[in-house]
Amino acid sequence: MIFFRNHQRWFMPHQALEDLKILDLSRILAMPYCSMMLGDLGAEIIRVERPGTGDETRHWGPPWKGDQSAYYLSINRNKKSITVDLKKKQGQEIIRRLAKRSDILLENFLPGTLAEMGLDYESLKAVNPGIIYASLTGYGQTGPYRNQPGWDFIIQAQGGVMSITGEPDGPPTKVGVAIVDITAGFFACSAILAALHYREKTGIGQHLDIALLDTQVAWLANQAGNYLVSGKPPGRLGNAHPNIVPYETFQAKDGRYLALGVGSNNQWQKFCALARLEHLVNDPRYATNPKRVENRKELVAYLQQIFLQKTTEEWLKILTEAEIPNAPINTLDRVFADSQVKAREMLVEMEHPVGGKYQVVGSPMKLSETPVQYRIPPPFLGEHTEEVLRDLLGYTAEAIDCLREEKAI
Repeated sequence: MIFFRNHQRWFMPHQALEDLKILDLSRILAMPYCSMMLGDLGAEIIRVERPGTGDETRHWGPPWKGDQSAYYLSINRNKKSITVDLKKKQGQEIIRRLAKRSDILLENFLPGTLAEMGLDYESLKAVNPGIIYASLTGYGQTGPYRNQPGWDFIIQAQGGVMSITGEPDGPPTKVGVAIVDITAGFFACSAILAALHYREKTGIGQHLDIALLDTQVAWLANQAGNYLVSGKPPGRLGNAHPNIVPYETFQAKDGRYLALGVGSNNQWQKFCALARLEHLVNDPRYATNPKRVENRKELVAYLQQIFLQKTTEEWLKILTEAEIPNAPINTLDRVFADSQVKAREMLVEMEHPVGGKYQVVGSPMKLSETPVQYRIPPPFLGEHTEEVLRDLLGYTAEAIDCLREEKAI
């Protein structure tokens, strides 16, 4: 929780989305990441989980903090958890009543699944015309693959990123985090904010159709552009850049690796001067970036021998003083010990009622007037079921007991 001091009084600042209620029917990673972002910005997130088991990520350990998986803890702060059986009529009625009071609904079921329960967009639009109904699936609501489940690893393979990731003589390689899921969550969040702006002007909600495959294809970006212009599918270049040289990793004298990014001819000339490679500046093979790309193999092999003459720290100091983009290849322990990471509050400590204090990655969103807040830790399964049913929907204690007996919650 963040507090600010104003005229000798402490106060909690407003948040950008604090007036929004979000009904989150999603699970695993992509859409829960989106709802965490919205919750960090102040929205009230009511997360619906299956009675008894809840989200699969609750069980994806080790490691654990107390009896909570680190995976689950990493993406579920600022949410409330209720348990509802969507297959039961009483459970479906709870969702309809919550949807009527919600601004946004999030879901990642296979297309058609919620329609069978009367919980699809058209059904809920009838009870709440202004609802923004965001669906995130593997392949979207249309097309020949629409009924197939989507997993990050599978989409990385199918969407092309693995074909350009890895060493030239090695196998295709996935990215080290579930990058398709995470970026799909970002795209969903952006679409939701756009839909909110439209509803503010018109009062009209809408259905948002976000697909993992679309997301992955979209961020092929310059690599896709290279192919679409040349007609030649790009291959794997390891850590190298397809359009800029030298722009990759080099091993130093002490065995560690560092990243070097020479993005202009001016930087190339400065680099050659500090590395005592002035003879390369006017060499016609390397004088311009197109020529350096053309003669990449020979140049990179030569530069690697130069980098082996100094330690990592020596190179970092020289390159930084010359304002040439560079960085060490950090393991995560070094990342979270980094002074810049700490200064930007990207390591946040929260309190969990069972596990005690624990650390999570902070939000990258820095808003001057409505800052992100870390209000509540990831909830226990069904922790807020009774609170939501009683306080938001007006269920009596007897009615809630009845729902429990019927295993609807």
